[in-house]
Amino acid sequence: MDKLVIQGGGDLRGSLHVGGSKNTALPLMAAAVLADGVTTIHNMPVLKDVATFSNVIRVTGCKVTWEPDDDPSTPETITIDGSSIHHFEAPYDLVKQMRASFYMLGALLGRGGTARVSLPGGCAWGPRPVDLHIKGMEALGAEVREEAGYVIAEAPGGRLKGGHMRFEPVSVGATINVLLAAVTAEGESVLENVAAEPDVVVFGQMLQKMGARIEGLGTDTITVQGVEKLNPVEFTNCPDRIELGTYMIAAALATPARETFRITGAEPEHLGPEFTEKFRQTGVPFRVVDGEGDWSTVEVEGVDAIRPVSVETAPFPGFATDLQAQWTVLMTQADGPSTVRDTIYTDRFKHIPELRRLGADLKVTGDTVHVSGKARPLSGATVMSTDLRASVSLVLAGMVASGETNVLRVYHLDRGYERLEHKLQKAGVDIVREQYDEAHAEGVAA
Repeated sequence: MDKLVIQGGGDLRGSLHVGGSKNTALPLMAAAVLADGVTTIHNMPVLKDVATFSNVIRVTGCKVTWEPDDDPSTPETITIDGSSIHHFEAPYDLVKQMRASFYMLGALLGRGGTARVSLPGGCAWGPRPVDLHIKGMEALGAEVREEAGYVIAEAPGGRLKGGHMRFEPVSVGATINVLLAAVTAEGESVLENVAAEPDVVVFGQMLQKMGARIEGLGTDTITVQGVEKLNPVEFTNCPDRIELGTYMIAAALATPARETFRITGAEPEHLGPEFTEKFRQTGVPFRVVDGEGDWSTVEVEGVDAIRPVSVETAPFPGFATDLQAQWTVLMTQADGPSTVRDTIYTDRFKHIPELRRLGADLKVTGDTVHVSGKARPLSGATVMSTDLRASVSLVLAGMVASGETNVLRVYHLDRGYERLEHKLQKAGVDIVREQYDEAHAEGVAA
């Protein structure tokens, strides 16, 4: 397996570039399946999840062209030709690798009125997450049954009728999946308590460009007037807001005082007002300036001291749950105690024992992490990634810890951060990727 080896204590200098949004890229790819023709999507991140989902789509007979080069600064393009679709299935061996593959349920139902999609499995947070997706398809008129680990859905007469669905709780994934199915239904669909995240809005904007009749994007109610078919389009993915937030936190942690670090290719509004306000309260100055093309540049100034700021996650426009692990690391370097509460995934704290191995003084009580602040310096150790955002939090901690930190199982990291070590190397971080023997690695449970 691969690991990242970080020599901590260095300064962050220069700039980092934000890649295309991971959480938007996969829904955009699913939307392309709805069109009878070639859809081209620009600014795609070079991630394992994109490669995996490309293979999921290829199983249906669609042709996917995805040939990223080795230059991390080059925006990538993917083309998906839906004209050759003939097999309306997403098999277990691919879906098990990535839960977002379940978007094929809505995409295949919307395209052909039939779908056979494996249950993802391995979902540990809360009740079975796909239940809300299935209820949404049934609300649109689908007949759904489970058979041998697969969800099989059929639209009577070959096309969904449309209907009314209220999401309880609000869910980004279920909102996207049901929208995929609703846009080609015969009648009107009203979706209430939908997710308002930028990921959903940008995805909906691509559907609109394809000919979908959607109103209410960015609000809690979306109304869809179904159309008979959607058209292939050319579309540009938005920058990754979680990557931007991560880089802002990295800059706050490691930029020398009174020096400026630049983050290019950004869309700061997608962070939401809660994150930017909390970041401002830390006393770390930042400003948004014009960048190249359609995106902005965020400039972060290093400081001598970081103020402690407590946060609580919430659906957009609240503080994103995907940034709570990184924020916890930031607060380990603050001058005083703080708390990090996650109301979305109340047990999403597998990174905490690993941060403790680096010396962080952290205590978990229910859905809240209590952070003592900079009372105890971090020092390098061998730690293990447990999920995507936890893994990047360990990289951030390794950057500010003294000595060497080995972050194991970085295949989690590769799912959501595009060529991270290459970007950090160019910004002055002493970080390399190495292979290791999992069976004999320190820090790995037997």
